[in-house]
Amino acid sequence: MSRRIPLGVPLACCFAAILAAMPLQAQELYQSPSVSVRAGAGDHYTRLELAWESPTMWTHRFEGGSRLDLVGELGVAYWDANGSRSPGSVWQASAIPFLRWTWSDRFYLEAGVGATLFSRTQFAGKDISTAFQFGDHIGVGMHLTDRSRVSLRYSHFSNAGIKRPNPGLNVIQLNYSYQY
Repeated sequence: MSRRIPLGVPLACCFAAILAAMPLQAQELYQSPSVSVRAGAGDHYTRLELAWESPTMWTHRFEGGSRLDLVGELGVAYWDANGSRSPGSVWQASAIPFLRWTWSDRFYLEAGVGATLFSRTQFAGKDISTAFQFGDHIGVGMHLTDRSRVSLRYSHFSNAGIKRPNPGLNVIQLNYSYQY
C-alpha cells in the first residue's frame, strides 16, 4: 500500500524555503510591541491564546550578528477538553518573561518561565490542585517579514509541587505574531 503525501505539504515546504531566502528590511527587531494568536493541542484538549508582547527590555549583541533579547508576554487563553471530560473548559491568564536568541535576523529560539493563573483547579478530568501554576515554554520560530513571524512552541504548566496532585498540562502550539 503506497502512502500519498498531501499536495499542501510540498507547497508549504517550498513557501517556507522561499521566505527563508528573502532578506528582511533593516528594521530593528523587537523594538515595538506585538500581538500574537496561538493555537495548540495537548492530551485530550486544545488551547487558544491571545497575547501581547512588550518591546525588548534588554538586548545583548554577539559577534557574528546574533542577539539575545528579553521580552515580556501577557496572555489570556481558553482551554477546551475533547469528549466528555469534565469540566470541559478553563480560562488562563499568564505573565511570562522570554529570552529570545535570534540569528541571521530570520530565525530564533525562545525560552521562558513565568506565572499563570487558571480560573479553576479541575479541568479535562484532571485535578491540577492550584489555580496558580508555572508556565515553562520553549520554541523555535522564523520571521516572515520585518513585522510578522511564525513559531512552534512547547509549553508545560504545573504548580511545581506546591500541592499534590500535580499532573501538569502539556501543549504544542502554532503561533503567529504581528509587530505593530
